[in-house]
Amino acid sequence: MTLTYREETAPQMNAQVPTLKPIRIDFVSDVACPWCAIGLNALERAAERIGPALQIEWHFQPFELNPSMGPEGADTVQYLSRKYGISAEQIAQSQAAIRQRGAAVGFTFGEREHVWNTFDAHRLLHWAGLQGSDHPRRLKHALLRAYHGEGRNPGDAAVLIELAAAAGLDADAAREVLASGRYADAVRAAERQWQQAGIHSVPAIVIDERHLISGGQPPEVFERALRQIAGQA
Repeated sequence: MTLTYREETAPQMNAQVPTLKPIRIDFVSDVACPWCAIGLNALERAAERIGPALQIEWHFQPFELNPSMGPEGADTVQYLSRKYGISAEQIAQSQAAIRQRGAAVGFTFGEREHVWNTFDAHRLLHWAGLQGSDHPRRLKHALLRAYHGEGRNPGDAAVLIELAAAAGLDADAAREVLASGRYADAVRAAERQWQQAGIHSVPAIVIDERHLISGGQPPEVFERALRQIAGQA
């Protein structure tokens, strides 16, 4: 897998591209990552600008920012201060910038006072991906809104079942997945696969299993990339 993208070679956004080939997008991310919420919404805005000429096959891949986090979670400011060696004031400044960037792409950040474990959310997303249709993308949005917009716990089975149902998935089936521990091995294997491919921060957007765009880029950056990579059929 060659994970590269050179934006300087991209065509202008007003270039005429009458036919675009379908592309695969592997969106490697964590529910706990605020930049992943920004990146997903920005990527979708970019796709909307291009319109129906571009067909996207979405795949949501797991990555854990806090894999050793216990079920009780941790206070956000205390945890981030210990993890990154930054002050409460720096965290507040960063959160203000994130809220501004989120608003620009239609995502509203609320007050999130706790950090939670997200492994069960990834198991549920893996299961949603097996159900086809647009279920995994709807569930991903629901998880991001619940965590970053409402401060809810994505490790709480009741919350996850509620979000699965809201995304159009079968609530009883979701409950069985969570209670059984299914897909834990598959999620761990996928996490290792992406780490071995060189993914060590998120969001990481991998297009057609060859091109990597890192970070919560603005929509115009994603648009140029999608037009370039899809190209003319």
